[in-house]
Amino acid sequence: MRLLNRYVISQLSICTLYALLVLISLYSFFDIMGEISHVGDGRYTASKMLYYVLLLIPTHAYELMPLAVLVGALVCLNQMASHSEFTVIRTSGIRLSSIISMMLQFGLLFAIIAVLLGEYVVPKIGPYAEQYQLHARQNSISAGDSGIWLKQGQDIVNVAEMLPDGSLKNISIYRHDEQFRLMETLHASSANVDTHTQQGKKSKWHLHQVEQTLLQEHQITVTHQENLDWRMSINHQLLNILLVAPEQMSIMALSTYIKHLKNNHQQTTRYELAWWRKIAYPLACIVMALVALAFTPQQNRHGNMGLKLFYGICLGLLFHFSGRLFGFTSQLYKIPTPIAAFLPTVLFLCLAIYLIRRQEKR
Repeated sequence: MRLLNRYVISQLSICTLYALLVLISLYSFFDIMGEISHVGDGRYTASKMLYYVLLLIPTHAYELMPLAVLVGALVCLNQMASHSEFTVIRTSGIRLSSIISMMLQFGLLFAIIAVLLGEYVVPKIGPYAEQYQLHARQNSISAGDSGIWLKQGQDIVNVAEMLPDGSLKNISIYRHDEQFRLMETLHASSANVDTHTQQGKKSKWHLHQVEQTLLQEHQITVTHQENLDWRMSINHQLLNILLVAPEQMSIMALSTYIKHLKNNHQQTTRYELAWWRKIAYPLACIVMALVALAFTPQQNRHGNMGLKLFYGICLGLLFHFSGRLFGFTSQLYKIPTPIAAFLPTVLFLCLAIYLIRRQEKR
């Protein structure tokens, strides 16, 4: 029994890895097609573009894991059925419960891989990839742990954080003369960017709680202002690099950031949904393994086999995109985030159980 268990799980794992490789290759091709038009912007060369696409692979692997489990398991089980291996397993006295246990172990294996990717790999590589691309395409912008650094004429600007509503936190402005001697500094606790009020290409930044320091030859003057308007020619959309996608954050980071947003009276629905989806995501890999079993034909009929394989893959694509759909509807119609996160997985679990029981009765 142990030998059979290892054989089935190893075959399922190999097919799943092949499926994941194919899906990642497809997504990487789309990434290249989307990025190739930006080659030549700043220092964004073809080699840097390919390196950026490579950095996106862990994120794609995490996002596609349940779909890869379903496709890989479907292909493997249908191959075993076509070679009569599945029939031999059933007629040799192996109970359905034992087969389900094998599928659960297989799904759990890839659920653990998904957790490791989502908690340790993607939160580090994902933001780094976006910062790498931004730094290559925009010579006057650099992003790092201290926020984003902008250069405009004789001003160097540091923005530590951007909240989901577009407001900025902890802004520092350093102004120097032509000999690069520091002349003036501005520190603001927050700012709002008025993108509709423009003077040429400059947008107006409304700075709040401003401390202004003038460095003169023989004295330093410090003044405080409640509000101060300041013009900046940097495109406001470039500041979005400060907004880390919630899907690229770990559960611990999401918990901390949700608390931070609540303290700043910000909407947290998107981040709470991402938190609950992080909890539900490993379960999705296990459920997809059961769905694959439900779509495995019991008899060696090639027409039935190909049709079930097609239906199973379509169902996997439906699950892949339904998660995003439920995410949008939860924000639009105020659906509780735990329900929006778990509902697709629970529905597919119920479908898998129903189909397996129906198939067993036949």
